[in-house]
Amino acid sequence: MRLLQDTGVVHDNLSVPSLIELALARNEGRLTSTGALQVLTGKYSGRSPKDKYIVDEPGITNSIHWGSVNRPISEAHFLRMYEKAQNYMNSRDVFVFDGFAGGDREYQMKFRVVTELAWHNLFMHQLLVRPTADNPFTGQPDFTIIDLPGLKADPAIDGTSSETFILISFERKIVLIGGTMYAGEMKKSVFSILNGLMPMKDMFPMHCSANIGEKGDVALFFGLSGTGKTTLSADPARQLIGDDEHVWSDKGVYNIEGGCYAKCIGLSAEKEPMIWDAIKYGTVLENVVVDSVSRITDYDDNSYTENTRAAYPLDYIPNAFAGGAAGHPNTIVFLTADAFGVLPPVAKLTKPQAIYHFLSGYTSKLAGTERGVTDPEATFSACFGEPFLPLNPGVYADLLSDRITRHNVDIYLINTGWIGGPYGIGERINLRYTRAMVTAALDGTLKNASYAKDPVFGLPIPDSVPGVPVDILQPINAWDDKSNYMVQARKLALLFNHNFEKFISVVPEDIAMAGPVLT
Repeated sequence: MRLLQDTGVVHDNLSVPSLIELALARNEGRLTSTGALQVLTGKYSGRSPKDKYIVDEPGITNSIHWGSVNRPISEAHFLRMYEKAQNYMNSRDVFVFDGFAGGDREYQMKFRVVTELAWHNLFMHQLLVRPTADNPFTGQPDFTIIDLPGLKADPAIDGTSSETFILISFERKIVLIGGTMYAGEMKKSVFSILNGLMPMKDMFPMHCSANIGEKGDVALFFGLSGTGKTTLSADPARQLIGDDEHVWSDKGVYNIEGGCYAKCIGLSAEKEPMIWDAIKYGTVLENVVVDSVSRITDYDDNSYTENTRAAYPLDYIPNAFAGGAAGHPNTIVFLTADAFGVLPPVAKLTKPQAIYHFLSGYTSKLAGTERGVTDPEATFSACFGEPFLPLNPGVYADLLSDRITRHNVDIYLINTGWIGGPYGIGERINLRYTRAMVTAALDGTLKNASYAKDPVFGLPIPDSVPGVPVDILQPINAWDDKSNYMVQARKLALLFNHNFEKFISVVPEDIAMAGPVLT
């Protein structure tokens, strides 16, 4: 698609300096002391899942897992919004970027991104795989994303829930986004498309980070937002393949993206030096507080949102893996941040337990922390990425199960949340201990360790881990009030069991029995 406009200019595949210059000239952002571009997303500082729709088209209607996540919108409503988008663009400048999704050139998909904002175009320039002289973008795109924050829907006539809309048409190969300035909607639309298409080719799309060791050993880190995917995969001793989205093909693992989208609330040079150093000229900083005089960033200030973000190219990470595609994983880590304080810091999973926890996709979030201590809220997101899965979660679980067996992968559950009590009483597990547990899992130390079984969750817990105090490995031992530990453990176990009821009838018995046991 090339845009024909009555007025305005089509800015086609501009360089990073040109996009930054135009963003500054249009008052879309400002430079920080490090040269990064600070931008504010206004009303929306995160995704709008209730405003995302898949167009109900004849060729895909029987494949989509329709429900509260994948909500349908009619072709007629989509075409109406597409016409509104075309008319809207005809009176404005737009920015176009052509890039790829997929580090393995054999499987790359071509995406054309058309944006109203210069900084949105810069964002996708940094997040997609950029064309090169020996890998140019030629021909027509496989998909086109049209992102127009200023265009708003009319729910009464456009079939939407609000003025905001994210509409994915698999048959017309178009994504329409409007009514929100949150750039992550574009990134996750690309991921949703690949999640819909790759399984049809017996390829496994994954919401995970990945890195590779000196011996070529590959590790995957699954986890929801805030569990540590980006932090733990950015390991100075290993090369980063990618921080968020990958595909497992018959050849191995490849990164979908050409950049990283790191959460940076509380970021420090001491805890996350690689991410800290990646924030420089060309990096897009979303909703990070910046001093108006010194232009110095304050990563501890959540005045705009807890969901502050940094978007930068993968090669801003000093030890980024340049190959784009690596071999089959040796180790998989499931990350959870348990605010109940009852899951063990590390456990080695059997294959049935791995599929159970993959389908559960558990972590916890806090209702709020402004006034006193609040109870943690359990969150279950199938396959650690349910909002981006157009197909039934069982499809992705089957793909994982097949690959675990074929490649003899070791699976670990690592809790990056609380110990010694729930949120407000216990404390967050020391990042140094978590890194030691990850190292022990990846270097084989835990493969043949001795284990004791957790009495509630049935998880095999190692008796010792180098560099980790023994008294925190069995979570009950870290609690002063052992009876309260059992109360909290049973509470979380019941939530696990209730959530898994929807899978009981469709999974083998060994998986159905791999969850918590209450007596």
